[in-house]
Amino acid sequence: MKLNLNKPICFFDLETTGTNVAKDRIVEISILKIKPDGSKEQRTWLVNPECEIPEAVVAIHGISNETVANAPTFSALSKEIYQFIKGSDLAGFNSDRFDIPLLAEEMLRAGVDFDMKNMVSVDVQTIFHKMEQRTLSAAYKFYCDKDLVGAHGAKADTEATYEVLLAQLERYPDLENDVKKLADFSTYRQSADFAGFIGYDEEEEEVFTFGKHKGKKVLEVLEEEPGYFGWILNADFPLYTKKVLTQIKLRKLNNKLS
Repeated sequence: MKLNLNKPICFFDLETTGTNVAKDRIVEISILKIKPDGSKEQRTWLVNPECEIPEAVVAIHGISNETVANAPTFSALSKEIYQFIKGSDLAGFNSDRFDIPLLAEEMLRAGVDFDMKNMVSVDVQTIFHKMEQRTLSAAYKFYCDKDLVGAHGAKADTEATYEVLLAQLERYPDLENDVKKLADFSTYRQSADFAGFIGYDEEEEEVFTFGKHKGKKVLEVLEEEPGYFGWILNADFPLYTKKVLTQIKLRKLNNKLS
């Protein structure tokens, strides 16, 4: 089985200091790039998160503070990592809800203008949950009949995720070998930002999905309550959510000027 690609796709996995997308940091990132001709390229980086890795988290992935003490920071690696994934689609296991949002935060924090406009993402976990409802280790055993040695290590998890997707395509004839369609199938819901604070209504217009303006069109809220924009920018929301909101506001201003 070979993925049907018209451009590269990067399978990636993060090991982090925790699960808070807005606050936690990457300590390891592994990327497996699959090219349309079937060739592969893999890179793995240890990252100094510039903060303490909690003992409970070290117990899960085994990456200690001493392990990353002399590793480069994400800021130092950001351009190299971005160049590696640039022009590719993305894929991972639970990537839409965790890995991609956290990667976007790290990129924006480092001054890299990361954007998913020209990318789609395939979340292998979502396909798995829709089809079988299991964990990555169980998925690897179920689809590939292999035990996942080194689970919670970015490299092992990345390779297993790629193999699971190929096996899913083999197992389910109605699962089309097309990255865009796999991305659509593996998305639970569409949102304008990664964290899901800004969604879309039936008219495909952006709406807030939280708080007192839940369900209201973003443009209407910004018109009626201009201070709400400033409140979100100064509050503890993910950087990518703030970026999307700013883009919506700028689009509105540009439409008025044109």
